[in-house]
Amino acid sequence: MKNIAIGSDHAGFEYKEALRQWLEENGYSYKDFGTYSTASADYPDFAHPVASAVENKEFDMGILVCGSANGVAITANKHQGIRAAICWTEELAGLARQHNDANIVCIPARFISLDDAKKISDKFLSEKFEGGRHANRVSKISC
Repeated sequence: MKNIAIGSDHAGFEYKEALRQWLEENGYSYKDFGTYSTASADYPDFAHPVASAVENKEFDMGILVCGSANGVAITANKHQGIRAAICWTEELAGLARQHNDANIVCIPARFISLDDAKKISDKFLSEKFEGGRHANRVSKISC
């Protein structure tokens, strides 16, 4: 089973907590990189540690949650080994893994239901990279 790094800012805290429980219930091991409350917090303070942990191969994949998912995705994608994808549907989560070999899913808590966040996480964590023609494209991403 995959080892997952998870984090959020204050806007994503409640979803992160529910997703942590979902990870436990589904047999995943994980580390919570914060935040640990709904008090206002800066998303880079949590996105950078999650991205670093995935980039350094301490964790297989990551889940980041904030209000729109934009802030955490932008931050995580500053790391060379990270391909963070904003996903608001299961289909996008599947394609992010299959075609882009995304390794962090970014969830917009203010725009989707918690049930959808769980379905998106499940799809993202269970899909595999297809390789083939997509591998050539992915290899062109890093600067």
